[in-house]
Amino acid sequence: MSPNKPIDMHAVQVFVAVAEAGSMSSAATRLGISQSGVSQIIRQLEEELGVVLVNRTTRPLALTPFGIALRNRGAVLSEEIANLKAQVVEAGRGIKPELRIGLVDSFASTCGSVFTKNLLGKVSQLSIRTGLSPQQGEALLRRDLDLIVTSDPLADANDVVRYRLFSERYFVITPRELRKPVRTIEDVRALGSSLPIVRFNRTSQVGLQIERYLRRIEVRLPNRLELDNADALTSMVAEGIGWAITSPMCLLQGVTHAGNVATHVVEKLGLERSLYLVARRDEYNAFFDDACETAREVIETSFMPRLKALGGEMEKLITVGERNSYE
Repeated sequence: MSPNKPIDMHAVQVFVAVAEAGSMSSAATRLGISQSGVSQIIRQLEEELGVVLVNRTTRPLALTPFGIALRNRGAVLSEEIANLKAQVVEAGRGIKPELRIGLVDSFASTCGSVFTKNLLGKVSQLSIRTGLSPQQGEALLRRDLDLIVTSDPLADANDVVRYRLFSERYFVITPRELRKPVRTIEDVRALGSSLPIVRFNRTSQVGLQIERYLRRIEVRLPNRLELDNADALTSMVAEGIGWAITSPMCLLQGVTHAGNVATHVVEKLGLERSLYLVARRDEYNAFFDDACETAREVIETSFMPRLKALGGEMEKLITVGERNSYE
């Protein structure tokens, strides 16, 4: 099969029917075509793929490893195709869409429930997936997600539209009993020589960003402890294991332990991140506008008041994005 030639989806649907029915005769009855027609379609599909899908020497019919792989993915695609016509017709009638949304972990933990609750009335079905920003971006570009909240703006992608929800400056947290303030880059260097740093996992957007910045200011620290969760990171610092660089939203994610850490805003610490709402361009335009306004409202009425309640003037490290300022 030529690598550029698309798979015949009708043939895939026939194959899935055979796999589910357990025989070609049963599949033929279900599909309303002849058994010989089913057999011919399966053989043509095997020729196009260059693999054997069905072990014809066994009764009942058995799938080869290639056949199992095609059945698993083909069943999902067949269901999507079966629903496609109805979805297109519904979209034309203005019926609420079915949406798949990805949320970066820190936003999901701190704002996800309120954001989801406010969106539910605007969709017919909502699927939420949480995870790290790189994973969400890849899923959007693969069309596995329709909209994401992420710290990765996908700057190299030309076919997306993005809205900056807010920017937040990073700061330092230390165990509460550590009384010495950390106000300058030199203080950070001194802290690093006296207490281990607790890092965000460097496969995460936050962890990678902090690590690059530390190298840029020539703060090189041994790698002893990495975590992929802001709640766990804050708890480690609260237990006195070390210190960390974090963000206001990540601190709120670890709110259970936030009372047992000291916060330090470092002068000239030129490190911040932004959270974006990103979607593919020219898809669900009206819903994207609604989602932007909903997310902004959640930031202003839910996130900011809870952040202010933590003390330490953390809310001053937040800059909320301008309305309708899309990129």
